[in-house]
Amino acid sequence: MAKGLLVTYVLWAVGGPAGLHHLYLGRDSHALLWMLTLGGGGLGWLWEFWKLPSFVAQANRAQGQRQSSRGGTPPVSPIRFAAQMIVGIYFGLVALISLSFMASFYIVGLPLAVGLGVLLVAAVGNQTSDFKNTLGAAFLTSPIFYGRPIAILPISLVASITAQKHRRYKASMVSETLSVRLYRLGLAYLAFTGPLAYSALCNTAATLSYVAETLDSFLSWFNFFPLLGRLMESVLLLPYRVWRLLVGDRGFSSGYFQEWEKLYEFVRSFQDEKRQLAYQVLGLLEGATNEEIHQRYRELVKIWHPDHNPHQTEEAQRHFLEIQAAYEALSPPRKLRGF
Repeated sequence: MAKGLLVTYVLWAVGGPAGLHHLYLGRDSHALLWMLTLGGGGLGWLWEFWKLPSFVAQANRAQGQRQSSRGGTPPVSPIRFAAQMIVGIYFGLVALISLSFMASFYIVGLPLAVGLGVLLVAAVGNQTSDFKNTLGAAFLTSPIFYGRPIAILPISLVASITAQKHRRYKASMVSETLSVRLYRLGLAYLAFTGPLAYSALCNTAATLSYVAETLDSFLSWFNFFPLLGRLMESVLLLPYRVWRLLVGDRGFSSGYFQEWEKLYEFVRSFQDEKRQLAYQVLGLLEGATNEEIHQRYRELVKIWHPDHNPHQTEEAQRHFLEIQAAYEALSPPRKLRGF
């Protein structure tokens, strides 16, 4: 059945940031990308207004050519390459916030997340790329920068270059029912948002703290490029500014420092509460030195280690985890120490 331009524009206006128009046109990869980024931060959704006629023509042309695959190599697209880089970094930052507790995160979790982000953009439209080569390049790059969040940048760069090198047109596929497509998109959406939602709901204070640290580290990458750094600050502050506009808060002339200060104070309130609880768990007064914290931690670990309490394993395990969490809260951050 031929796709209609009017229907496409209606779906774009009603549910564009959620990718409804792409779902209608059979562009499932593009729909998933929009679902995970809210239409590319809204900018991609607005930019598509002029591209919808070509998307509809491409979808109708693809319906008439399902029996044969297109040969040749797609032309190089700087826009697609830049999008691969950005989405790869975005997926890496989300993984850094929600999955960094994994023991093998920098070897498995981080390159996998960045590589999948690059491949998602590579699969937009009638193009795709080689799955094994792109992920292989990401995994081979990750050990070089092991333990440092800055690894997101080179992994995304190498994976994007590899995806561009192995770009090709999609092979012809049998048409699938809408329920099957929605099921696949739902699983992919849950795989992306599930760990992040768990971290935000079950460990809100730590998640907010790590979000602030991650954003600070991310912006520090642009110290040598002040104009680019200022642009990234504008992008990151855009949702906050929109919220202030919706609630009627004036005073947009306060500048970047005041806006970041408000966000910092909001996060700091959670950090202060977490530190107070940590002092209580370790049985220390606020302001204890690092040596006192470390000494008290070693004493409590010896007392409550599960191997030393075989008759009360569950209680010992609970205390042991609380002591470890308290020590982590009062110790200097180690995840971002590479900076």
